[in-house]
Amino acid sequence: MRSPRTLAPPPAGRLRAPGTRTPLALAVPALVAVAFLLMPLVGVLARTPWNDLGTHLTSPDVLEALRLSLVVSFCALGLSLLLGVPLAWLLARVGFPGKALVRSLVLLPMVLPPTVGGVALLMGFGRRGLLGGWLENAFGIVLPFHTSGAVVAATFVAMPFLVISLEGTLAGLRTSYEETAASLGASPVRVFCTVTLPMVAPGLAAGAALTWARALGEFGATITFAGNLPGTTQTLPLQVYLLLQGSPEAATSVSLLLLVIAMAVLVCLRGRWTGATTGRAARPVRATDDTDAAPPSATAAGTAEPVTTSVAPQERWPLHAQVTGFNELTLDAGPGTTIAVVGPNGAGKTTLLRALLGLTPRARATLRLGDTDVTTLPPHRRGVAWVPQDGALFPHLSALSNTAYGLRAHGSPRAEARRAAQLWLDRLGVGPLAHRKPAQLSGGQAQRVALARALAARPRLLLLDEPLAALDQTTRAHVRHTLRGHLAGFGGVCLIVTHDPVEAVSLADRVLVLDDGHALQDAPPAEVTRHPRSPWVARMLGRNAWPGTATGDGLALAGGGHLVAADRLPDGARALAIIAPEAVSLHLDRPTGSPRNVWPGTVREITSAGSRLRILVTSDEAPDLVAEITPSAALELGLADGVPVWTSVKATEVSLVTL
Repeated sequence: MRSPRTLAPPPAGRLRAPGTRTPLALAVPALVAVAFLLMPLVGVLARTPWNDLGTHLTSPDVLEALRLSLVVSFCALGLSLLLGVPLAWLLARVGFPGKALVRSLVLLPMVLPPTVGGVALLMGFGRRGLLGGWLENAFGIVLPFHTSGAVVAATFVAMPFLVISLEGTLAGLRTSYEETAASLGASPVRVFCTVTLPMVAPGLAAGAALTWARALGEFGATITFAGNLPGTTQTLPLQVYLLLQGSPEAATSVSLLLLVIAMAVLVCLRGRWTGATTGRAARPVRATDDTDAAPPSATAAGTAEPVTTSVAPQERWPLHAQVTGFNELTLDAGPGTTIAVVGPNGAGKTTLLRALLGLTPRARATLRLGDTDVTTLPPHRRGVAWVPQDGALFPHLSALSNTAYGLRAHGSPRAEARRAAQLWLDRLGVGPLAHRKPAQLSGGQAQRVALARALAARPRLLLLDEPLAALDQTTRAHVRHTLRGHLAGFGGVCLIVTHDPVEAVSLADRVLVLDDGHALQDAPPAEVTRHPRSPWVARMLGRNAWPGTATGDGLALAGGGHLVAADRLPDGARALAIIAPEAVSLHLDRPTGSPRNVWPGTVREITSAGSRLRILVTSDEAPDLVAEITPSAALELGLADGVPVWTSVKATEVSLVTL
């Protein structure tokens, strides 16, 4: 009996939907296009005199032209890197009037006929050109018919390949890496050299390879601007042009050499200049769990202190900030104060942090830290460190080097900075992972490294954007304890953006509630917990919050309905009714007796909250209401999604907060 045939799966990258076929109307022209591009290459291979190939390529004239081509192409590459890298950064990172025109000028040599480019170079840099005469009279520099002229011509036509390739790579790089480096004290040049360039290295290498290959093959602009002088400007392409007139076989051999060089460059790039994948599977990286990191020892956590940097531990840095723009508020805080910033999405929390960093045009902060007004200082000189939501660890550096980055930027010696960085990693429980790259860390581990990096820099103002969001509950408790211990002795002010009420209560001395860029409440956590002035904050704290207008016996609800409360407010006052979930009673039949607030409703959601259950009840007569009961009570009532119930709240259980 024959065994059934097993069809091999199609190779990766060739998956096709079942039953689909390539339309002939597209396939035939595509194959013709391939044949059209392939035919000249096949012609060169077919007509190459293979027996005389060595003789042709080793002739003195060809070797001299090859030497000159290499000199010109590498000089053009160096000049392109010197001028093109800053230009690509400018186009990718800076907005300025005429930017579209500058980009068009960069692209122009790519679409301009090479001979026209040579004429343009003559008009600009020739002896009678706009700049050429001055160069000759002032410095004795003559570019036409000189090797330097060939370099200029090759740079003119090849540099756009570098600029366009690198600009695309820079545009795809998230600015949070550079902004975080600046907040750690790195100057713009240091950020560019230590963060930006290493992270765009693949795009830079691809652009440099294309630039070199294009410079090596340049012909039209060179012969027009620099001439065709043997040993001076006669590169390989010009040598091919001469050989065609007297020795076509030798011209074919030299053309094959240029063809092989160009194809080798393209094969090495493997489509990187277009953003295509290389076709090679990436080396798998083991992403460990948070539990892989050993907790810090008592010695590391309790006695080890990081080395001091530019900010001495005994210095104190009170905060005064006046924020305008999208955010309109004033912040004043004494040294050692921790402020939790809460609010719904779009309230302006991250905008506030970026305004304090001086990184956003949406809002501007007049900022004073201690006796120093840092409003006009650039981000790297403010002494303000931040941890963004994604951590923004530099992927080319290890966890240890990431943590030491701010110390090095402040001038600490390398060994001292790494020693202090290791202590901070140990404190946060990721010391054993010091030599791993960010790609080898789990999300929680990476977030702890980012937190250690900010703390190690010893800033005057510390900004944390949801620093514990990626951690599991056990690790979060440990890191929260470590962070609380550090903040207790911190001489500056710390702002923590969070959606976790436990973080707000346990870490903060004050809670700042934002909505639409404005401060709704700025008070101690206990006050915000008892009397939240925002529906969003009340719900974050697990309470029911209903806005409305005060009446004689309670509140006329904004969505319709009436709530009876024991508290009394002036008629017409805007207020918020706060009802604790445990104060809501559920019944299968309409209750009788003391409750003043009774509504029919339907169970829509049941969730677990520790040892109790939270029941969401919707009603046509009142806003959604959350009740908290025991599992046994839910079982006794037979609660499930869609079950009709009655809800009741005593008037004495309703707290009214004026808005």
